[in-house]
Amino acid sequence: MLADNVVHLDPAPAMAEAMIEGWTRQQRSRFLKEPTIAGRVRMIRRFTEFTNQYPWQWSPAEAEEWISSLRSGERPLALSTVRSYEITIRLFCEYLTDRRYGWTQVCLDRFGRAPELVFHEGNSVLHVADYEGTPRRRPLSYDEVQALFDTLDSRVDTIRASGRKGALAAMRDSALLKFCYAFGLRRAEVCRIDLVDLRRNPQAPQHRQVGSVAVRYGKASKGGPAKRRTVLTVPEFDWIVEVIEQYLSEVRPALAPGAHPALWVTERAGRISPRSVNLAFAGARRECGLDSALDLHCLRHSYVTHLIEFDYPVRFVQEQVGHAHASTTAIYTGVSNEYRNQLLTRALRTRLGELWSEQ
Repeated sequence: MLADNVVHLDPAPAMAEAMIEGWTRQQRSRFLKEPTIAGRVRMIRRFTEFTNQYPWQWSPAEAEEWISSLRSGERPLALSTVRSYEITIRLFCEYLTDRRYGWTQVCLDRFGRAPELVFHEGNSVLHVADYEGTPRRRPLSYDEVQALFDTLDSRVDTIRASGRKGALAAMRDSALLKFCYAFGLRRAEVCRIDLVDLRRNPQAPQHRQVGSVAVRYGKASKGGPAKRRTVLTVPEFDWIVEVIEQYLSEVRPALAPGAHPALWVTERAGRISPRSVNLAFAGARRECGLDSALDLHCLRHSYVTHLIEFDYPVRFVQEQVGHAHASTTAIYTGVSNEYRNQLLTRALRTRLGELWSEQ
């Protein structure tokens, strides 16, 4: 058992470190990603520092005091953030109290006290809503999307007129953000798109090489590999074909990426990072005066909403964006009043037609 490997020279610190190392190995055996594991370990060390106690000394009182301190600052944490902290501590405590690892008996033998679950149903945040994000985070309207793209295009003209460097990067950012919206991609997905992932669609030859996009690094389930999907170019977004073709013929070659396979490259011939994509969106959002709560992911929400308003079936939209459940797609959807009124009018006409035929 893992507990038998603890160094005996300095029992308490060595025991605490061995517990964390054992939990790390357990998570790796589940194929969790290293950034996920590292973040959880940091959280355990942060809680340990706050309590100034070893894990077998923790009690619900320390856990509740910690959460109270996190909520009492000038910028209280969001409900979903607090729950994620609680879940991390609870997972660690569940590992410690699992009889298969032997930590309970070892702690009792050496320190006279065993680890316990410090977060339980009575002192934990309950998950009672499907969506817990801020209400300010929403899909963009058609006018807001257009304003964002106009800002990106005007930035290119401004840089060129001033004679400063950066016009190529601005042109790339403009095409990149339009690409995110036109295919409803996550930031990590768009960064991992390669040239070979642009595919023709035999059913839509007019879209040429941009008939579809093969997403090979989609969001994975916990412990699972990256999910794959193919996103088709829909007629309402076929303007992206010209945008990408211009980027491939004029902008990308000027960035001199050499043999790099990435579609979106930096000025130093490397693959663009998610942080760079975020910064590009944040800069354009700030320049066109949009709400600061809107982030890059809102373009994905906008894509879902606008496909629904274009009367695409929910199942098709779900497949396009790679949602495992239709309920997730519904959360992303925020249709306009105009669309709701159209549905109402259509329903009334159908009902009137039924009544007329009955007579």
